Amino acid sequence: MPELESEQPDFAAVPERSKWRYKPRRVWRSRLVRAIALITVLALCALVILAIVRRETGTEGFLVGLGLAVLPVPLLVFAFRWLDRVEPAPWKNLLFALAWGAFASTLVAIFANSFAVEWISSATADPGSAESLGATAVAPVVEETAKGAAVLLLFLFRRRDFTGPVDGLVYAGFTATGFAFTENILYLGNAFGEDQTLGSGGLGTTVATFFARVIMSPFAHPLFTSLTGLGLGFAALLPAGARFRRTRLWLLPLAGLLLAMGLHALWNGSATFHPLAFVLVYGMFMVPVFALLTWLAIWSRQKELRTISGELPAYATAGWLALDEPLALSSMRARSLARGYAARTFGKPGARAVGEYEAFATTLAFLRHRARRGLAPQDFTAREQELLHHLWQRRQVASPALTYAARATGRVWAPPQYLDYGGYNPYRS
Repeated sequence: MPELESEQPDFAAVPERSKWRYKPRRVWRSRLVRAIALITVLALCALVILAIVRRETGTEGFLVGLGLAVLPVPLLVFAFRWLDRVEPAPWKNLLFALAWGAFASTLVAIFANSFAVEWISSATADPGSAESLGATAVAPVVEETAKGAAVLLLFLFRRRDFTGPVDGLVYAGFTATGFAFTENILYLGNAFGEDQTLGSGGLGTTVATFFARVIMSPFAHPLFTSLTGLGLGFAALLPAGARFRRTRLWLLPLAGLLLAMGLHALWNGSATFHPLAFVLVYGMFMVPVFALLTWLAIWSRQKELRTISGELPAYATAGWLALDEPLALSSMRARSLARGYAARTFGKPGARAVGEYEAFATTLAFLRHRARRGLAPQDFTAREQELLHHLWQRRQVASPALTYAARATGRVWAPPQYLDYGGYNPYRS
């Protein structure tokens, strides 16, 4: 037991603050408390918005709308998850974006839109014009701001997981998918209620609404919000020493948000004023913009793969990776082949080890890329060493699998079967 020998003891053996094991904590700084608070807020928003939708549509309409609105959700989730395969975003971020869009954004939108339409109606004494003006001018501003808030929160508080345009597209896509899901419940439920009120036994209004919202335009809301996500994604690429960096950090997201509002207003206006205008806007604006954003998304993903092939050879030269591994890691087909080879050779644990190896190597490549562009975190060295440690633990399983995949996909020259090379020969029985 150490004794107190003076009124001012010397704590020379105490480690530096960053290495303290026991730290004084405030309640709000606890991750658990923040997670519980966030989940509670989103759950309350869910209860309120679903209660409002059920009151508007009735119980039967709500159930029908729910069953039909959920159909495009797996397709949209799969599409955005496929886009994010190179460096997948954490599921907790994606689920937050989806829940925010489905519950928080829709709750803000339904109250703000209703208030604006009532105010315009009382000011102009023309309810019909108020509905049209609200759909064309008010709803795009409110809804895109509410959806964009989720992407902005991830940009501000999850910067480690928000590194470029692909992340912006994915987060915006998940947020808008959630928003469209809840909105479709309302529209489809109301359409079913109209069919029931007519009493003809048909479902013409429900079928027409389902065709317009789920078949023809499932990507409408994700398309609008993706412009906001792209603005934040390009802002994330700005290097530390870029000219007018602070100004561009504001202007890029703002420009994306304004474009999202403009395209949303054009879409709503075309559907409000004339059916022919809707068809023209769909064919002349929506389809080309969707094609352009699809091309941009695929190009951004290929750029991420080129970043991997450009950054990892330095680690291969230093001996951390085999020389063929960067070429395999920069090909999605080679990655899949490597996991399949490991599964056949080592079973599921081997495939899992190769998948983890690919994820750590990708993170390492992007970490080095950000460092070269002046965006290195303060603990860059520690994080780099931690990633190299994870790679080293898995290299005996992952390195042969990736070497095989690189040769099987033709990305490197494969020696003849009768030659042994580097102690590894997949043709040897």
